[in-house]
Amino acid sequence: MPFALLKDRALISVSGPDAEHFLQNIVTTDLDALGAGEAKPGALLSPQGKILFDFLISRAGENVFLLECRADMAGDFVRRLTLYKLRAKAEITKADQALVAVAWGNESTTSQFDSAAVVDRRFPDDVVTRSYGNAAASGDATAWQAFRIAHGIAESGADYALGDAFPHDVLLDETGGVGFKKGCYIGQEVVSRMQHRGTARRRVLIVQAVLPLAAAGTELTVDGRAVGLLGSNAGTTGLAIARIDRVKAALDAGLPIIAGDVPVTVAIPGWAKFTFPQEAVSAEEA
Repeated sequence: MPFALLKDRALISVSGPDAEHFLQNIVTTDLDALGAGEAKPGALLSPQGKILFDFLISRAGENVFLLECRADMAGDFVRRLTLYKLRAKAEITKADQALVAVAWGNESTTSQFDSAAVVDRRFPDDVVTRSYGNAAASGDATAWQAFRIAHGIAESGADYALGDAFPHDVLLDETGGVGFKKGCYIGQEVVSRMQHRGTARRRVLIVQAVLPLAAAGTELTVDGRAVGLLGSNAGTTGLAIARIDRVKAALDAGLPIIAGDVPVTVAIPGWAKFTFPQEAVSAEEA
């Protein structure tokens, strides 16, 4: 079973009698649907519905939640959570030395991990487990990134900038990261409107090329016009967040899609439910 120690991740613990109620009222994930032994994605949004912090959340006991996030934003995340806590009876702490490891492949093999490993629910067609606090060795972080990219799972920093994306842009609506049946949370009105009106146009796509792809942030263009931005890549395979209406127009017209100066093909992740628009956007609408 391949595995990797993720040195750029951190853990935040939220515990106490009001922990679940407090988190349920501010984050996108529906904690009523979060079972033991699983980790689901989520986000803390701005009132305008943009992602300020992304994370994976799991239960670590009664009234205890672990939020796994990027290490470089963990301090700011703790401060933002504390700002919203007000009088809630909840303790918010960042682990000083957190080991975060991930494994993927054969579900019956978890020898690198302790028995408390949780299943990463962003991968509906593959078994991916995460372990907190125990890892035998460093593993292969490059192989993990290639696996994540091949499956169309975007993460902030590598694939998009915080404050610049809606949950739909990065497929949180399809990976269990948004609870559309839960009550209000910060930014909920904007996210619900996008869902019910079907107005999400930017989506994560998997990009393939014959030559190595350019760096993250490189524009995807059609006939000299931007249709999206590259995210992380593993050689000739990468992720992009692109306007699917403009991509559809290019595909219908037989126009090449270019990343930097490299022609690419694009595809929707195999597990995703969204599709390209049935009718391509017109030049005036674009």
